[in-house]
Amino acid sequence: MALAAVAALALPLSACGGQDGPDVTVEGAYMPQPVTDELAAGFLTVVNDGDRPARLTGVSSDLAARVTVHETVDGTMRPAASVDVPAGGRLTLESGGTHLMFEALTRRPVKGDTVTVELRFEDADPVTVDMPVRSATYTPSHHRH
Repeated sequence: MALAAVAALALPLSACGGQDGPDVTVEGAYMPQPVTDELAAGFLTVVNDGDRPARLTGVSSDLAARVTVHETVDGTMRPAASVDVPAGGRLTLESGGTHLMFEALTRRPVKGDTVTVELRFEDADPVTVDMPVRSATYTPSHHRH
């Protein structure tokens, strides 16, 4: 009898777990203080602790009319329609690589401000990030393995 109750409880839990999809969080977000009134860049790391990949499909912020993900390929920036975050892995948006571009700024943020950004995913809930504005020359310390 107890075994049947445990089996009945396990079924809904496994069904829910399978539908939850990727487990996405964000760390290390920052924006260097923009040097123009038109454009800004944003950097962060998306961590996917889930067992399925996540696809970043959109970004928005009240700071800009448009926020896009840009990839740097052969030294040239180009917008990407979506970017994948591997299961059990991470996607690092960093200077010189894939990053966020804020276009047509509604205001020019300064060091000490916080910019709110929403990341949207194909198979995961949106993630809202408070991105601190750092000095224009700020460089995070990375410890690569």
